Amino acid sequence: MRITDLDTQEYDQYYARYINKLSPELDLREGFQVGKKTAIQFFETIPLDKQEYRYEKEKWSIKEIFQHLIDTERVFMNRCFRIARNDKTSLAGFDQNIYIEPSGANNKTMDSLINEFNIVRQSSIVFLESVNNSHLECIGTANGGNMSARAAAFTIIGHEIWHMDIIKERYL
Repeated sequence: MRITDLDTQEYDQYYARYINKLSPELDLREGFQVGKKTAIQFFETIPLDKQEYRYEKEKWSIKEIFQHLIDTERVFMNRCFRIARNDKTSLAGFDQNIYIEPSGANNKTMDSLINEFNIVRQSSIVFLESVNNSHLECIGTANGGNMSARAAAFTIIGHEIWHMDIIKERYL
Protein backbone atom coordinates (compact mmCIF):
# COMPACT_ATOMS: atom_id res chain seq x y z
CA MET A 1 0.00 0.00 0.00
CA ARG A 2 1.56 3.26 -1.16
CA ILE A 3 0.89 6.93 -0.51
CA THR A 4 -0.33 7.23 -4.13
CA ASP A 5 -3.23 4.93 -3.19
CA LEU A 6 -4.63 7.64 -0.90
CA ASP A 7 -7.43 9.85 -2.12
CA THR A 8 -7.62 13.37 -0.69
CA GLN A 9 -11.20 12.57 0.41
CA GLU A 10 -9.74 10.12 2.94
CA TYR A 11 -8.43 12.82 5.26
CA ASP A 12 -8.99 16.40 6.33
CA GLN A 13 -6.77 18.79 4.38
CA TYR A 14 -5.07 19.88 7.62
CA TYR A 15 -3.18 16.56 7.50
CA ALA A 16 -1.95 17.18 3.94
CA ARG A 17 1.03 19.07 5.41
CA TYR A 18 2.23 15.77 6.88
CA ILE A 19 1.13 13.43 4.11
CA ASN A 20 2.82 15.67 1.51
CA LYS A 21 6.15 15.11 3.31
CA LEU A 22 6.08 11.50 2.10
CA SER A 23 7.55 10.09 -1.08
CA PRO A 24 4.83 9.03 -3.55
CA GLU A 25 6.41 5.58 -3.66
CA LEU A 26 6.42 5.10 0.11
CA ASP A 27 5.04 1.75 1.22
CA LEU A 28 3.05 2.13 4.44
CA ARG A 29 4.45 -0.81 6.35
CA GLU A 30 8.01 -0.23 5.18
CA GLY A 31 7.63 3.45 6.09
CA PHE A 32 6.99 2.51 9.71
CA GLN A 33 10.11 0.32 9.79
CA VAL A 34 12.34 2.92 8.13
CA GLY A 35 10.84 5.72 10.21
CA LYS A 36 11.58 3.81 13.40
CA LYS A 37 15.28 3.51 12.54
CA THR A 38 15.49 7.10 11.29
CA ALA A 39 13.81 8.61 14.35
CA ILE A 40 15.86 6.61 16.82
CA GLN A 41 19.11 7.51 15.05
CA PHE A 42 18.05 11.16 14.91
CA PHE A 43 17.12 11.50 18.59
CA GLU A 44 20.21 9.55 19.70
CA THR A 45 22.35 12.31 18.16
CA ILE A 46 20.71 15.21 20.03
CA PRO A 47 23.37 16.67 22.35
CA LEU A 48 22.48 16.68 26.04
CA ASP A 49 22.64 20.49 26.20
CA LYS A 50 20.02 20.76 23.40
CA GLN A 51 17.48 18.23 24.69
CA GLU A 52 15.55 20.76 26.78
CA TYR A 53 16.33 23.76 24.55
CA ARG A 54 13.47 25.97 23.31
CA TYR A 55 14.08 28.42 20.48
CA GLU A 56 11.32 30.59 21.97
CA LYS A 57 10.01 30.57 25.53
CA GLU A 58 6.54 29.21 24.69
CA LYS A 59 7.80 26.52 22.29
CA TRP A 60 8.30 22.91 23.27
CA SER A 61 11.73 21.49 24.07
CA ILE A 62 13.19 18.75 21.88
CA LYS A 63 12.27 16.16 24.53
CA GLU A 64 8.71 17.51 24.55
CA ILE A 65 8.56 17.29 20.76
CA PHE A 66 9.72 13.68 20.94
CA GLN A 67 7.06 12.93 23.57
CA HIS A 68 4.52 14.66 21.31
CA LEU A 69 5.49 12.30 18.47
CA ILE A 70 4.99 9.31 20.76
CA ASP A 71 1.64 10.57 22.05
CA THR A 72 0.43 11.45 18.56
CA GLU A 73 1.34 7.99 17.30
CA ARG A 74 -0.74 6.49 20.12
CA VAL A 75 -3.75 8.66 19.21
CA PHE A 76 -3.49 8.14 15.44
CA MET A 77 -2.85 4.40 15.68
CA ASN A 78 -5.93 4.16 17.89
CA ARG A 79 -7.82 5.91 15.09
CA CYS A 80 -6.26 3.58 12.51
CA PHE A 81 -7.15 0.52 14.60
CA ARG A 82 -10.73 1.54 15.29
CA ILE A 83 -11.45 2.61 11.72
CA ALA A 84 -9.82 -0.55 10.28
CA ARG A 85 -12.08 -2.58 12.59
CA ASN A 86 -15.06 -0.75 11.05
CA ASP A 87 -15.89 1.22 14.21
CA LYS A 88 -18.33 3.91 13.07
CA THR A 89 -18.04 5.94 16.28
CA SER A 90 -17.05 9.55 15.61
CA LEU A 91 -13.57 9.78 17.12
CA ALA A 92 -12.68 12.87 19.12
CA GLY A 93 -9.79 15.18 18.37
CA PHE A 94 -7.15 15.85 20.98
CA ASP A 95 -5.55 19.01 22.30
CA GLN A 96 -1.86 18.29 21.89
CA ASN A 97 -0.86 21.21 24.10
CA ILE A 98 -2.48 19.85 27.25
CA TYR A 99 -0.62 16.54 26.87
CA ILE A 100 2.86 18.07 27.27
CA GLU A 101 2.93 19.16 30.92
CA PRO A 102 1.56 15.92 32.40
CA SER A 103 3.89 13.88 30.16
CA GLY A 104 6.89 15.04 32.19
CA ALA A 105 9.02 14.77 29.06
CA ASN A 106 11.78 17.02 30.38
CA ASN A 107 12.11 14.80 33.46
CA LYS A 108 12.77 11.74 31.28
CA THR A 109 16.11 10.75 29.83
CA MET A 110 16.52 10.63 26.07
CA ASP A 111 17.16 6.89 26.46
CA SER A 112 13.80 6.43 28.20
CA LEU A 113 12.02 8.42 25.47
CA ILE A 114 13.74 6.33 22.80
CA ASN A 115 12.65 3.16 24.60
CA GLU A 116 9.06 4.43 24.84
CA PHE A 117 9.08 5.38 21.16
CA ASN A 118 10.51 1.99 20.20
CA ILE A 119 7.78 0.12 22.10
CA VAL A 120 4.95 2.27 20.70
CA ARG A 121 6.33 2.00 17.16
CA GLN A 122 6.75 -1.76 17.42
CA SER A 123 3.12 -2.04 18.50
CA SER A 124 2.10 0.02 15.46
CA ILE A 125 4.18 -2.18 13.16
CA VAL A 126 2.68 -5.39 14.55
CA PHE A 127 -0.83 -4.03 14.04
CA LEU A 128 -0.14 -2.87 10.47
CA GLU A 129 1.35 -6.26 9.62
CA SER A 130 -1.77 -8.01 10.99
CA VAL A 131 -4.41 -6.03 9.09
CA ASN A 132 -5.23 -6.46 5.42
CA ASN A 133 -5.24 -3.62 2.92
CA SER A 134 -9.01 -3.61 2.43
CA HIS A 135 -9.51 -2.84 6.12
CA LEU A 136 -6.94 -0.03 5.94
CA GLU A 137 -9.13 1.50 3.22
CA CYS A 138 -12.09 1.81 5.63
CA ILE A 139 -13.16 5.39 6.27
CA GLY A 140 -14.45 6.72 9.55
CA THR A 141 -14.77 10.09 11.23
CA ALA A 142 -12.04 11.62 13.38
CA ASN A 143 -11.90 15.14 14.76
CA GLY A 144 -15.01 16.02 12.75
CA GLY A 145 -13.68 14.96 9.34
CA ASN A 146 -13.25 11.89 7.19
CA MET A 147 -10.24 9.73 7.90
CA SER A 148 -9.31 6.35 6.48
CA ALA A 149 -7.32 3.93 8.58
CA ARG A 150 -4.41 4.20 6.13
CA ALA A 151 -4.53 8.02 6.15
CA ALA A 152 -4.22 7.95 9.94
CA ALA A 153 -1.16 5.70 9.63
CA PHE A 154 0.47 7.71 6.83
CA THR A 155 -0.09 10.87 8.87
CA ILE A 156 2.04 9.45 11.68
CA ILE A 157 5.04 8.99 9.37
CA GLY A 158 4.72 12.45 7.80
CA HIS A 159 4.15 14.10 11.18
CA GLU A 160 7.39 12.59 12.45
CA ILE A 161 9.32 13.92 9.43
CA TRP A 162 7.65 17.34 9.83
CA HIS A 163 8.84 17.68 13.43
CA MET A 164 12.35 16.34 12.80
CA ASP A 165 12.68 18.96 10.03
CA ILE A 166 11.59 21.68 12.49
CA ILE A 167 14.15 20.48 15.01
CA LYS A 168 16.90 20.63 12.37
CA GLU A 169 15.85 24.10 11.23
CA ARG A 170 15.12 25.81 14.55
CA TYR A 171 16.76 23.88 17.37
CA LEU A 172 20.11 22.56 16.21
